[in-house]
Amino acid sequence: MTVTGIITAIIIGAIIGALGRLVVPGRQNIPIWLTIVVGIVAAFIGTAIAGAFGVAATGGIDWIELLLQVAVAAVGVIVTVSLYGRRGVR
Repeated sequence: MTVTGIITAIIIGAIIGALGRLVVPGRQNIPIWLTIVVGIVAAFIGTAIAGAFGVAATGGIDWIELLLQVAVAAVGVIVTVSLYGRRGVR
């Protein structure tokens, strides 16, 4: 992966993390930086899943890949909120 690809993944990951956070109902008590990290990881995982299903490279906008990334980000936000909330630090 090139430097441009990594920077793009970080930018897209931040957007994916925000979308994943919006999809999850209720209030999420996690910092924004953690949401961005979850989004970056979700972007990579969603791309890998799309590649495994053969839908990663399509003509035009890759809607299926984007939906997979947002779904993975939403699950990631739910898991992160549940783990982060157990810390007991307030």
